[in-house]
Amino acid sequence: MRIRTLLTLWAFLITGFTIGQTGEMTTNLYNTYNKYKEGSLDKRRIKHQNIKPLIEKYRKNSKFTVKKVGESIEGRDLNLISIGSGKTNVFLWSQMHGDEPTATQAIFDILNFLDSDDFSKEKKTILNKLTLHFLPMLNPDGAEVFTRRNALGIDINRDALRLQSPEGKTLKRVRDSLNAAFGFNLHDQSTYYNAERTEKPATISYLAPAYNYEKDINEVRGNAMKVIVFMNNIIQNYAPGQVGRYNDDFEPRAFGDNITKWGTSAILIESGGYPDDVEKQEIRKLNYVSILSAIYTIAEGSYEDINIEDYNKIPENDRKLFDLKIKNLTYNLNGKDYTIDLGINHLEVGINKNTDFYNVGRIVDQGDLSTYYGYETFDATGYKIVEGTLYPSMVPSIASYDRLNELSMLKKGYLYVKMAKLPDANYTTKPIMVLKVTKATPKLRVRVGANANFLLEKNGKIDYAVVNGFLINLNSDNPKFKNGLIYK
Repeated sequence: MRIRTLLTLWAFLITGFTIGQTGEMTTNLYNTYNKYKEGSLDKRRIKHQNIKPLIEKYRKNSKFTVKKVGESIEGRDLNLISIGSGKTNVFLWSQMHGDEPTATQAIFDILNFLDSDDFSKEKKTILNKLTLHFLPMLNPDGAEVFTRRNALGIDINRDALRLQSPEGKTLKRVRDSLNAAFGFNLHDQSTYYNAERTEKPATISYLAPAYNYEKDINEVRGNAMKVIVFMNNIIQNYAPGQVGRYNDDFEPRAFGDNITKWGTSAILIESGGYPDDVEKQEIRKLNYVSILSAIYTIAEGSYEDINIEDYNKIPENDRKLFDLKIKNLTYNLNGKDYTIDLGINHLEVGINKNTDFYNVGRIVDQGDLSTYYGYETFDATGYKIVEGTLYPSMVPSIASYDRLNELSMLKKGYLYVKMAKLPDANYTTKPIMVLKVTKATPKLRVRVGANANFLLEKNGKIDYAVVNGFLINLNSDNPKFKNGLIYK
């Protein structure tokens, strides 16, 4: 027992020492991030045309080697950007799914960092011992329309066996040519994942993929686990409790699982949600800091001393978050009062050729949601749902609509207005829903799948409104709100 205790203490001290060695670097990376952030990629919905000028910039930079390694189905170039002279190859690829761009942005932040003259000591260690290879935006056709799948309609991450997609073939060929020691498989996950049994979002989730059904741990997979433990400790400094661990059931068609089988220590990184970070810019920063810190510990070899058992101490991913949770709400149905909770999510609808979006707020669950959480949670004890009514005067145009006093209208119970001349858009910037002249006023529907529009009344006074799934405090001077909808 004493020997076991001493060994445990030794492992703890070693891990702490390893983390501490790069602690100052990590802090400096975080504090100086804006210096290296690629300013041209300031929105989440990026396309291949947005990164082409950046790739060309590095093609002309003698520090880097840029090679075209393939094409997408629709003919968009796939490029590999490399830097370093070390014997150990580290391969990073992003946006295998077209609607998962956070790490693509972070890759260009990292490239800006590597191109700078700062952190010379750390970069000398990295670039002398490692050669880094970046393949940003593996699925540019999917990115063009902001969708998961490629132009063939398949999930590239389930094409590791058949290799029917040119993108999948490219990924396999590049991995094999590099025989990379480490591979960073960079994705986004749903913002509705939380760290198991907590209200905190899984801002970053990790996985060291299994290479067989037995989930054996060999040296290759074990090294990935050690680096993940290191990265988790980094993230805890900036998003405490907001790291999750993916289920490691073996998926024989997936690239991560097969890349581990082929001899590369695969590290899956999933960017999830963070409060008030719709464009995922804080999560992008966390990717930048943690990936660069991980690269440094790989270069130093200090990850080798990390206790692999700490990997399973990372909480598993769960999916129990809503954008808005309303609890203890009174709902009268057929003359009888019921107490229910509502879970509401803000779904995205792409506009402007999928470069932007508006939200549609839908009820996604209702009933007893006491084991679920919300980015925003409102205790509606004492409040009852009230149906919104139609404003008695029709407005002629959007210009007239913009002059309405929406808070005053909502306090009086008006949730809808009819408009004579509708704009081309399907959404509004005010929390009053717009109806076509011939459109009937929607009835109150408290059902899963329904657009969330109702008022909250207590003691005969309307204090809150839920408009298109957004909770509005009618007594606030500056309530938060994204958009309403136009029913045509």
